[in-house]
Amino acid sequence: MRAMRPRSIDEFFPKRFSLKLENAKTIPDIFEVVKEAVQVREGVTRAGLLLGLAELGGSADSFIGGLHPLGTNIIVLNKVPLRRVQDTNPELYKPYVFHVLLHEYLHTVGLVDEDGTRKRTLDITRSLFGADHLATKIAEDIGKYLPYITYPVRRPLPEGTQIELVEGFDRSSTTYFA
Repeated sequence: MRAMRPRSIDEFFPKRFSLKLENAKTIPDIFEVVKEAVQVREGVTRAGLLLGLAELGGSADSFIGGLHPLGTNIIVLNKVPLRRVQDTNPELYKPYVFHVLLHEYLHTVGLVDEDGTRKRTLDITRSLFGADHLATKIAEDIGKYLPYITYPVRRPLPEGTQIELVEGFDRSSTTYFA
């Protein structure tokens, strides 16, 4: 009798995405995990994206984690919650960045409905990391882990926002010639 082959690498190596996220050192590293996650689960990719970091504001009890202005090729992460998570709960930093980048990346591939994007973010995260991973728990209820984070309503980037571009972002879509 022939042994059954796993249908996908995820069945053979179920902790693959957890290890990739754990080993990520930078935000661009985390984004490469996001891109692979969407490719594996949704079968779509988007190349040529930029990542900007900006002070998008917030208050003591609410911050926007990030946004993707519709019709652009940029994802903007809010520096304020990035710093706050890093300073107050460093073990949540990578799962938080993964979550926000996944949510915004899904917008870049065409999902514009916020509720649908949140649901798809949770579905992808749960399927790749399992129910007990911090990334999944954040996707289930970001307010429980990061009560000061809110989801944005779809809006353009505020005029006059100073954006710091992150080098090396979306590097798997870029070919360099020497």
